[in-house]
Amino acid sequence: TMASHTTAALGGLEQLRMCGAGAGRALAVLTSGGDAQGQHEQWRGGTGERPPGARSRARRAQPSRRGGTRWDEGRRIPESVAQTYSHLNIVGLVGSIDNDFCGTDMTIGTDSALHRIMEVIDAITTTAQSHQRTFVLEVMGRHCGYLALVSALASGADWLFIPESPPEDGWENFMCERLGETRSRGSRLNIIIIAEGAIDRHGKPITSTYVKDLVVQRLGFDTRVTVLGHVQRGGTPSAFDRVLSSKMGMEAVMALLEATPDTPACVVSLSGNQNVRLPLMECVQVTKDVQKAMDEKRFDEAIQLRGRLGLRLPVSAFVQSNFSVAILNVGAPAAGMNAAVRSAVRTGISQGHKVYIIHDGFEGLAKGQVRPCGGLDLWPPMAGEVSAPRTLPKTCLEKIVENVRAYNIQALLVIGGFEAYEGVLQLVEARSQYEELCFVMCVIPATISNNVPGTDFSLGSDTAVNAAMESCDRIKQSASGTKRRVFIVETMGGYCGYLSTVTGIAVGADAAYVFEDPFTIHDLKANVEHLTDKMKTDIQRGLVLRNEKSHEHYTTEFLYNLYSSEGRGIFDCRTNVLGHLQQGGAPTPFDRNYGTKLGVKAMLWMSDKLRQSYRKGRVFANSADSACVIGLRKKTVAFSPVTELQKVTDFEHRMPQEQWWLDLRLMLKMLANYQISLTEYVPGKMEHVTRLQPWSEVKENED
Repeated sequence: TMASHTTAALGGLEQLRMCGAGAGRALAVLTSGGDAQGQHEQWRGGTGERPPGARSRARRAQPSRRGGTRWDEGRRIPESVAQTYSHLNIVGLVGSIDNDFCGTDMTIGTDSALHRIMEVIDAITTTAQSHQRTFVLEVMGRHCGYLALVSALASGADWLFIPESPPEDGWENFMCERLGETRSRGSRLNIIIIAEGAIDRHGKPITSTYVKDLVVQRLGFDTRVTVLGHVQRGGTPSAFDRVLSSKMGMEAVMALLEATPDTPACVVSLSGNQNVRLPLMECVQVTKDVQKAMDEKRFDEAIQLRGRLGLRLPVSAFVQSNFSVAILNVGAPAAGMNAAVRSAVRTGISQGHKVYIIHDGFEGLAKGQVRPCGGLDLWPPMAGEVSAPRTLPKTCLEKIVENVRAYNIQALLVIGGFEAYEGVLQLVEARSQYEELCFVMCVIPATISNNVPGTDFSLGSDTAVNAAMESCDRIKQSASGTKRRVFIVETMGGYCGYLSTVTGIAVGADAAYVFEDPFTIHDLKANVEHLTDKMKTDIQRGLVLRNEKSHEHYTTEFLYNLYSSEGRGIFDCRTNVLGHLQQGGAPTPFDRNYGTKLGVKAMLWMSDKLRQSYRKGRVFANSADSACVIGLRKKTVAFSPVTELQKVTDFEHRMPQEQWWLDLRLMLKMLANYQISLTEYVPGKMEHVTRLQPWSEVKENED
């Protein structure tokens, strides 16, 4: 929680900017409750203090006998002091690994906890396959099943127990039947994930030991229990948590400095990719209502109160649709591709479609490398991603049309980077020549560069940022040991500077050079002088990031020579090119979950479009909205027609003309202790908590 007292109220951000950025105000930072990874980045985002990667620890306030909390061993505040400081502006930030606070999509620490869980699951998977075992994993979540739910989605678990959605009576039979089916199909492992607060419909706890004994007694499977416990609270904060908490910390301070005596207490929340401010008491009330609904066994209402993350899709009976859908990957590998393919295939099969997998991208489609997929031989979400050639359709259009006709392909899901977007655009443009290309198309952006128009995040970009962050953390450790050393680190991304910018925020870089934010020799000189002054402080190290195509002439070698020459006698310099290690590694929980969601939503959208465009015994889709890019845009997952995105695309440099993350560079400079202008800052807006329609009412309205 952040609080400020003021002797004079300031009206609005414009007055704040004119009056010296809150001069004369006092800010206090208070943490309470269990620790969560990333809390120190929240401090740093608000105050500019503390290096990234540090952990935060707080003790829950103890109630005093006089009411309220202890204040200086029970002494009361004098009346004169109370009148002088007659009001207190409060802004809250939620740090909790459980993600159990209503009003925000993610709380600080949740993503890092998911990292710990997935690391354990990935390690357990290998031994489970080797010994053909069943593992029951118990994760935290006494009153909230978010960690268990996302872990189950990301790992492809066989069964899940969460407190908000207890299983129906007789679940033991259904679960054992399900586990037996997967073994009979050749699977060598089963994973059951259970939240520590899991209960049945009657409120009776479901424990990991009970589930294990049930599997052993009924199926005879070799079963083990793993209780993760406080392992989930430990470790290094993920890149997502570092950036999220830094953004929230800065937003909280701006909210305090804008506040007047009449401004209600608020909490800074995350909605999609946007920071928003919500009334604190509204959020607290909804959070209490969730627990009350669970206590009274109104579980559908509890799920509804959790928000959109708790929504369930209606399940329809399997009906053969006679539609044919093809899925192909294009370009370099990106973490999360497999999760997207897996969820798309299984959703397509559940919709009754015939699903084809195309190997080797558009080139494979031209060569007829098409095979039907039954959904049972798919890669798991954590397996190595499958890449494909970057060949574009225009080089082999006639052969592509022949195979589209031969396999009667009526919808195409393309997963890849800028080549996937450009390839679908070429197919759309060729519709006037080939009627066979008048089918439904959708692009799931998947590239570490995050340079595809129509989405704020591409699959793989979060994993790449974490890979770069972990490397930079080690480099900083080396620099700390040697003292007075500056590292220049080159990242990938082509002309798009997303990786450099976000990694720079996550690791506390002193500068990050990108193509979208032009820089001159005078800027480089100022950065060298800044590092020279920094070497006179306690932190005698420096880290500078450079995007690989940030400048034609100011190369990594040039920067090394410049820094080495200008810093001679003050600091020495080293370079490090991260290269393709940013494309490797296991996908992060964010990319696995995001890929799963996009795969499901894309397939459901294509199913609707197929039904809408089916006329006279065939599919004919040639409207602009029949070929789209799916992606998270600000607060929602949206479908953007490729023909509309074409107008806002810089094809020469292979990226959108406008990039949302450029607003983060102001925070990057602030955290590096540069003087910044608040006129460029875009504050969050005050909104209200929205309550979604209960699931039972949705079903009644549909009926």
